[in-house]
Amino acid sequence: MSLLLTVVAMVLGPAPSSSAESDWWTPPARPAPDSQINVTGEPFKGTDSQGQVRGFVDAHNHLMSNEAFGGRLICGKTFSELGIADALKDCPEHYPDGSLAIFDFITKGGDGRHDPNGWPTFKDWPAHDSLTHQQNYYAWVERAWRGGQRVLVNDLVTNGVICSVYFFKDRSCDEMTSIRLQAQKTYDMQAFIDKMYGGPGKGWFRIVTDSAQAREVIQQGKLAVVLGVETSEPFGCKQILDIAQCSKADIDRGLDELHKLGVRSMFLCHKFDNALCGVRFDSGTLGTAINVGQFLSTGTFWKTEKCTGPQHDNPIGLASAPQAEKKLPPGVEVPSYANDAQCNTRGLTELGEYAVRGMMKRKMMLEIDHMGVKAAGRAFDIFESESYPGVISSHSWMDLNWTERVYRLGGFIAQYMHGAEGFSEEAKRTDALREKYNVGYGYGTDMNGVGGWPGPRGADTPNPVRYPFRSADGSAVIDKQTTGERTWDINTDGAAHYGLVPDWLEDIRIVGGKGVVDDLFRGAESYLDTWKASESHKAGVNLAAGSSTSASSSEWSLFTSYAPDRAVDGNADTRWASDWSDDQWLRIDLGAPSLIKRVTLNWERAYGKAYRIEVSTDGTNWQSVWSTTTGDGGLDTAQFTGTSARYVRVHGTQRGTGWGYSLHEVGVYSS
Repeated sequence: MSLLLTVVAMVLGPAPSSSAESDWWTPPARPAPDSQINVTGEPFKGTDSQGQVRGFVDAHNHLMSNEAFGGRLICGKTFSELGIADALKDCPEHYPDGSLAIFDFITKGGDGRHDPNGWPTFKDWPAHDSLTHQQNYYAWVERAWRGGQRVLVNDLVTNGVICSVYFFKDRSCDEMTSIRLQAQKTYDMQAFIDKMYGGPGKGWFRIVTDSAQAREVIQQGKLAVVLGVETSEPFGCKQILDIAQCSKADIDRGLDELHKLGVRSMFLCHKFDNALCGVRFDSGTLGTAINVGQFLSTGTFWKTEKCTGPQHDNPIGLASAPQAEKKLPPGVEVPSYANDAQCNTRGLTELGEYAVRGMMKRKMMLEIDHMGVKAAGRAFDIFESESYPGVISSHSWMDLNWTERVYRLGGFIAQYMHGAEGFSEEAKRTDALREKYNVGYGYGTDMNGVGGWPGPRGADTPNPVRYPFRSADGSAVIDKQTTGERTWDINTDGAAHYGLVPDWLEDIRIVGGKGVVDDLFRGAESYLDTWKASESHKAGVNLAAGSSTSASSSEWSLFTSYAPDRAVDGNADTRWASDWSDDQWLRIDLGAPSLIKRVTLNWERAYGKAYRIEVSTDGTNWQSVWSTTTGDGGLDTAQFTGTSARYVRVHGTQRGTGWGYSLHEVGVYSS
């Protein structure tokens, strides 16, 4: 096979990134026996003519989830010092015929029966619809790298409730214990690969902790691996009967520990409502099962309300999940939900806001997927008020109406690894926005993440992937992937394991066109742009802090002052409040002319529906620089072309409630 690939490579022409270095990408000490890679050609190095890195980014994968959920939910290992036969073997309870493969039965249907043998036959797994078997074997990841991928985000993942209710486990269900183990295993995998290449730092799998390091790794032609976290109750921040089980000190300790481990992006909630935020629901049978898990963990089911904007959470539906519902106490049933109430009542809590701001201080990126729209909207408000770009949607779990809001901030978006037709269609739908903001695109494979992957288009499809084929950049020739006695073909097997990512990308090129793949090939650069901007972010100086103020009116109270200076005192517990009529204003004297580009308003419940931001150099002649007629309260950010002014006025023209206008804090910024 290697001889055939060499001949094909010669026929197709020389790779564009030839080098005097001899086979630096081929390890002198690969284990034997092992999986084949079935790729020839030197991996491309360096940057393009504009100095930008090249390559694909998988923004959402789970290399080590076999270590999660009690250790027996995902069967097989990403690597093993004992070799491939030890790494790619089934869970003990799956032998001899899968009769006790309970999770396989739950996720795939049927009776769960399958041939448990992995190496060397692989009769029934890995497969695109097998959610319980290892898909991330290191050699398959190597094939994806050789096919052009240059960034991989390894999300450390687990769920304590799933672990506790699953029949088989061999370790603790504590989520943070599992996260620590998975982080260590990722570093162990790096050492395992380094050993093949002659020692520390010599392998292609490089864990990175800042964007500059990632760029250097990619310029060397290697794979930059970023650690993320996707778990339901980070730092022990669960809620029981709506009472938080963690504190701000727990959050600080947790964020510090994760940052020390190398984690640079994370989700604050996942599947279950926790003490930080409400989730974006799952639907159908899975949604019912997770709702049961939420009750078992928290004592409360999901609660819904009518949405206030175009964004909405997934419909929960009324599908039954008998196996899960058996776990409920006698007399307790999953509630029904109104069709016109699709938003989670739980938003971003006070502790959640503290965690978001804590991530900003540590220059970490927030994964917005899995947040309910109420929580996500508040997180966006906070980021916009600080002009913080570090927001990621990595696998299609964000309401699509947020897309431009992400790009406007400077964030990054990846789409779930759908089939070539669906993926291409969605990519083209948002193509104009990517062009507008000059950004690339990513994919989130979510492998080992219990999600399901693209099935085969069929041997008789009129436009199949034809092997061998060139990689997107032209440097590699890629043939069908073989491990042991099994050879996979994307046309007939679908995306069965991680090694078929290059095949899937070729399928997208055939179905969706070169333009979609070109956008994906710019993904690594755009992801690193977001990361770099997050690292470089500096909190702006609030020019309004402590400034002299005046107002059209102030509500009178015998017990509390609602004077205008309360809106610039730096205390979020105080506020200015106007009389109860529409035409009202708050004026801030900055003391001297300053460049003004951004004004933030933290409304109390009495907010402005229609208002404008006005500026003046003399306090008499005013110029409107920003306005809205659709204000909805919360935290608003007005951004506009930089203007030099000494005075800033918030001028309300229509109240959002029957009360007046009430502002906890107003911020004025030059950046």
